[in-house]
Amino acid sequence: MTTVRREAFGRMPPEEGGGEVEKFVLQSDSVRVEILSFGCIITTLETKDRDGQFSDVVLGFDTLYTRKHPFFGAVVGRVANRIANGRFTLNGKEYQLFLNNGPNSLHGGAKGFDKVLWSPQVLPNGVRFFRLSPDGEEGYPGDLKVWVTYTLSGRELAINYQAQTSKTTPISLTNHSYFNLAGQGSRDVYDHEISIEADSYLPVDDTKIPTGEVAAVQGTGFDLRQPVELGKHLQKFHLDGFDHNFCLHQGQDRRLVARVFHPPTGRTMEVHTTQPGIQFYTGNNLDGSLKGKGAATYPKHSAFCLETQNWPDAINKPHFPNVLLQPGEEYNHTTWFVFNTA
Repeated sequence: MTTVRREAFGRMPPEEGGGEVEKFVLQSDSVRVEILSFGCIITTLETKDRDGQFSDVVLGFDTLYTRKHPFFGAVVGRVANRIANGRFTLNGKEYQLFLNNGPNSLHGGAKGFDKVLWSPQVLPNGVRFFRLSPDGEEGYPGDLKVWVTYTLSGRELAINYQAQTSKTTPISLTNHSYFNLAGQGSRDVYDHEISIEADSYLPVDDTKIPTGEVAAVQGTGFDLRQPVELGKHLQKFHLDGFDHNFCLHQGQDRRLVARVFHPPTGRTMEVHTTQPGIQFYTGNNLDGSLKGKGAATYPKHSAFCLETQNWPDAINKPHFPNVLLQPGEEYNHTTWFVFNTA
């Protein structure tokens, strides 16, 4: 049985257009989630440890998320991840996006889906958010109608993304939650054990754009098909961290793609999805400068992200999975996060 509660969270500043921000609290016997109508942001996600104690396992803020931050808990789009030089050509026309990540466009541009108010609708076991992204927003073509639905069932949080467009447009939506199964505010995630069901990954250049190669993980530090303890693994392979797309087995069916286990608390998190890729990111750019919930600071490697997605820069790489949505088609993907104890 899931209960759903809505309450006021804050008000957008006038320069951001004003408007009330609401918070939606989804609660089952084993998981409690708080989600904002601003950016569809997951602000809190509490799960039990093996002793039945709840802890909040996502990074974020106690107050409104209007300050600059690295997409904590938000839905990002129209296109998650990076587009090289913020540029692509479609039907003979070149489109230029805002460059907000060095020479590239990242997570939708200057004001992506994470920085806007969505219209909420309460469901029996969750909440659905809607917005219309107008033709030309952040440089993208077409009026894009977008629905993001969060539902909680027992230990499972599902996020469903649907979209329809008036013109051909690239689209790839994800949620950018930062997890630490020891509890948010814990120093690092080195004692987490992770596995990702991927035989290949995308090597990147020095601006984090895929080179175009689809490389086998076999014999490399990117082979996470068997669980590895993160800290020891980074040391063993002299890695500064991960910020890479892992290439998942193709298909529209739900499949288990990643699992994280935290031995000290017994918490486990599984990620299931219908998407073709997953970005594993280890919070390399966190530097302790952000004051989070309960005055916690978030240093480097104090969280990880598992962002289900289409492959980065797919719009400029014809051999990557198709990222284009056509008029008359429906974009429809779901990702499930399942929380257990071991």
